[in-house]
Amino acid sequence: LLGANGAGKTTTLRAICGMVRREGEINFEGRPINGEMTENIVRLGVAHVPEGRGTFVGLSVEENLKIAAYVRKDKVEVARDLDMVLTYFPRLKERLTQQAGTLSGGEQQMLAISRALMLRPRLMLLDEPSFGLAPLIVAEIFRIMRMINETSKVSMLLVEQNAALALNLAQQAYVLETGRIVMSGPADQIKNDEGIRRSYLGY
Repeated sequence: LLGANGAGKTTTLRAICGMVRREGEINFEGRPINGEMTENIVRLGVAHVPEGRGTFVGLSVEENLKIAAYVRKDKVEVARDLDMVLTYFPRLKERLTQQAGTLSGGEQQMLAISRALMLRPRLMLLDEPSFGLAPLIVAEIFRIMRMINETSKVSMLLVEQNAALALNLAQQAYVLETGRIVMSGPADQIKNDEGIRRSYLGY
């Protein structure tokens, strides 16, 4: 989901999660969810990784991950999923007892994504995961996001200011302008259209 600042990208994610008032209909896996409370939408399989990461800075890495699974009753599977996310992000395994607030920005983003994975989502909404991070860290996080998508079969709706980066990862792209989709199509098609890039994506 691409667009300039103020286009409505973050608001779109918040609307899907039930965090803002919305009109019209939002469907997830064939069922309308626009009347659902946020916690019910989470239980249905939608996980939100907000801009700014939003980790619990006073809790350890392990506590952040376990608190994310509070809605789950399958404790054995929770333990397995904890092992899985630490396989994706081995840096976090080295810092399990460390307070989240002492992690680097990149590590906090890894923790935010891992915490969402602990919910066993079928859809992850990611808001500006590259924001404020060094290019090498961004490349690592995006590589792992692709791996998660391919191996865990988790769909992702990505809001990203860096259009070139997002289009290299995505399969489908939507360009938002003042709250309306003005362009959509396969990511490769949009990436290779110079007119679209100049008019809507700024590169």
